[in-house]
Amino acid sequence: MWIIIIYVLLSNRKAVIARQIIKKRKTEGNTEMKELAMRFIDKECVISSFDGNHQYEGIIKEVTDGALLLEKDGKIEAINLDFVIRIREYPRNKKGKKKTIIG
Repeated sequence: MWIIIIYVLLSNRKAVIARQIIKKRKTEGNTEMKELAMRFIDKECVISSFDGNHQYEGIIKEVTDGALLLEKDGKIEAINLDFVIRIREYPRNKKGKKKTIIG
């Protein structure tokens, strides 16, 4: 029973945080993240969301006002910029091979 109560409280907390982020972005705008994401166009990147549970990998193809288009294995995915907290180029070793990401 306690496990269910704790799970419900944690999921409600994430929803409240998401609503606060959306409200803040609507009033202030999200120009900073858009400008930063534009620096990574046509680069292979790792993108993290605000809750830490979601991590996206792929090549950033386009950045618009509210989203960015990410391509991986020929498939395109749209990611809402309001929930992106981190964008980084895919790490590589000295030989140019991809490193394993643990996160």
